[in-house]
Amino acid sequence: MNQTPAQTVALLQELKKIQPKTNVEVVVCPMTVSLFAAGMQLKGTQIRLGAQNVHFEDKGAFTGEANCASLQELGVEYVILGHSERRQYFGETDATVNKKTLKVLTEGLKPIVCVGESLAEKQTGITKEVVCMQTKAALCGVSRAQISDVVIAYEPIWAIGTGMTATADDANRTIADIRGAIREMFGDAAQQVRILYGGSMNEKNAGELMSQPEIDGGLIGGASLVAAKFEGIINYHR
Repeated sequence: MNQTPAQTVALLQELKKIQPKTNVEVVVCPMTVSLFAAGMQLKGTQIRLGAQNVHFEDKGAFTGEANCASLQELGVEYVILGHSERRQYFGETDATVNKKTLKVLTEGLKPIVCVGESLAEKQTGITKEVVCMQTKAALCGVSRAQISDVVIAYEPIWAIGTGMTATADDANRTIADIRGAIREMFGDAAQQVRILYGGSMNEKNAGELMSQPEIDGGLIGGASLVAAKFEGIINYHR
């Protein structure tokens, strides 16, 4: 919950000046109230627009929610689903994340499904079990034809906004486990799924993290709010 619509426009005006040096796809996901302004600002650019949440029904008595059709009218192409903060503060469960994933894919949007372990789960040594279960639960009912439109974001909860970051090797190993879980469900199509790392990635550690073979990109939090820092991530040095 950062940046008013006016602040979002000002940030996007800076981001539009960035010339990616590598073959990357840039997606920005502002607050729902800023999506209209962001969509207008991004028309004709290569920057994609995403939302931070969506409801799995088309309409109804769901005060405060937004549906897929409304997001699409605003130019949204991606939707973040199951972020740890949504799970922690707003009661998101594996079941609701699955419903949203299926709805988003049916409507032609692309889900960015978040999975990750808590500090207690990490210390207990059950990271692999937790993230693989979350991944399989989210993808239950997804077809082989749809899986290439799915993006997974591994975000260790203990590393979000704390300054703590998983080591590059640990992040790569866990993402390999996630890809293995997808492979169990979809076979070789798992290689088509982009898996991101989220958790205090910034312009200083992006190169080390994204040089890992299993990490396909980043889900960026605080560093995306400063154009120069975000550019440093987009154009990281290998």
